[in-house]
Amino acid sequence: MTRPAQNPDKEAAAGIAELEGYLLAQSHLHEARVEAEVFADRMPWLTTGQREEVVRLYTENRIALSRRVLAALVTRAGELRQEYTERYECLKQRVLCGSLAALLGVAVLCLFTYCIVLQS
Repeated sequence: MTRPAQNPDKEAAAGIAELEGYLLAQSHLHEARVEAEVFADRMPWLTTGQREEVVRLYTENRIALSRRVLAALVTRAGELRQEYTERYECLKQRVLCGSLAALLGVAVLCLFTYCIVLQS
């Protein structure tokens, strides 16, 4: 079964976005690991096995925290998008109604003026 042909530009953009996401995730993982190493260095009494466990647990906790924060940000961004979309639609409707009222007012004024000119 063949895949339907997609726009090559969209496919390229999607591939680049995926690669960027992967690189950002790897960078974040590296950052968390470095922080964990620095944290473990503050405890020189740990055995090698204990130190590795502290680094592993710290890294896991840091990544889990980052995921929770990111999920909360994504949720909030969706809420804000919905809120601003609703506000935009309301504003658009108000502007349209105002424009129509102004147009109707001008039309009535023109008709009134035309009637006055005809009676003169």
